[in-house]
Amino acid sequence: MQRLEHYISAGGKRLRCGYTTGTCAAAATRAAAGLLLSRALVPAVVISTPSGIEVGVDVEEHDEGPGWACCAVRKDAGDDPDVTDSVLVWARVTCTDKPGISIDGGAGVGRVTRAGLDQPVGAAAINSVPREMIARAARDATEAAGYAGGLAVEISIPAGGELATRTFNPRLGIEGGISVLGTSGIVRPMSEDALVASLKLELSVLRSTGAKHLLVVPGNYGRDFASSMLHLSLERAVQCSNYLGAVVDEAGLLGFADVLVVGHIGKMVKVAGGIMNTHSRVADCRAEVMAAHAALVGASRETIVRIMAAPTADAMLDALAEERLVEATMESLIKSLADKLAYRAAGRLQVEAMVFSNQYGLLGRTPGAAALAAYHEREGEIE
Repeated sequence: MQRLEHYISAGGKRLRCGYTTGTCAAAATRAAAGLLLSRALVPAVVISTPSGIEVGVDVEEHDEGPGWACCAVRKDAGDDPDVTDSVLVWARVTCTDKPGISIDGGAGVGRVTRAGLDQPVGAAAINSVPREMIARAARDATEAAGYAGGLAVEISIPAGGELATRTFNPRLGIEGGISVLGTSGIVRPMSEDALVASLKLELSVLRSTGAKHLLVVPGNYGRDFASSMLHLSLERAVQCSNYLGAVVDEAGLLGFADVLVVGHIGKMVKVAGGIMNTHSRVADCRAEVMAAHAALVGASRETIVRIMAAPTADAMLDALAEERLVEATMESLIKSLADKLAYRAAGRLQVEAMVFSNQYGLLGRTPGAAALAAYHEREGEIE
């Protein structure tokens, strides 16, 4: 298999880029259309991606019959931990009496079942840019062969049904397989932008249902606490990972009325310090923020030293507990958290938070959190 020799620097490492399922679909289409119209099977095709990078892709399998041909290429995700790496992407191309290029999805390509996505309900989950790439690849083949009729292209990914269970697709309302994606045609390794884009898409789908009230949890701890301890419905819950700031921004742009965040103290203490991307490689001010608020409520120097040396937020709480300062420190920290969330919301929506620890339970909540929590306990949208 040809390797894409295009590299970027990320996290101090030189990482190899790959190409998207959209690029694979276009490459398979070009090979299959050429086989059908020119009766020539090529060992590889070259695709010009929207990023301007040309990608050479080997043709690994093929088949043909009267009026149709199909070819498969293998996905190369480079150094990105993409669940679709190395899967086969097939294109079946058929001659039609109808002019133009029609594009649909076959086995392993999902179907859109909810509004708010790139494609309408009922369509194959092949996004707009890949559709353009596929259509261009088919047109290139018709021009090379001097063919004036129409073509029907069907993209299939045999492993897609199983892979879809490891993606956002089931939550988004894409059923039966994975999506054919890519706006640049190139996979950039460990792309933070890709995860944020997925979160934005999930928010868009929720908003398209008419929802105006959003529950946000950074991770599984928050999700479990919201469900089992606070008895909140997860119907409108979005798991934001480290990207709370991006989710608040997008929720405001989409017109959500409010956001309730249920987060573990280990992440929320960072947010109280104004850090809206809580990944450890971006910043880790947990001890500094906790120590500052402990000092404001009268913690001893010994306790401050213990907090600064503590490896976890729960260990910091243990130090505060010995001086019976957990409640007072949390009250001070929650005030700062409320201010930072309001500042990020910029008046576009209400953002409240509930903060917990696995050991100490609910530690505190911003002033409007109780009202939003009560809403999320109820079923149905109430305006």
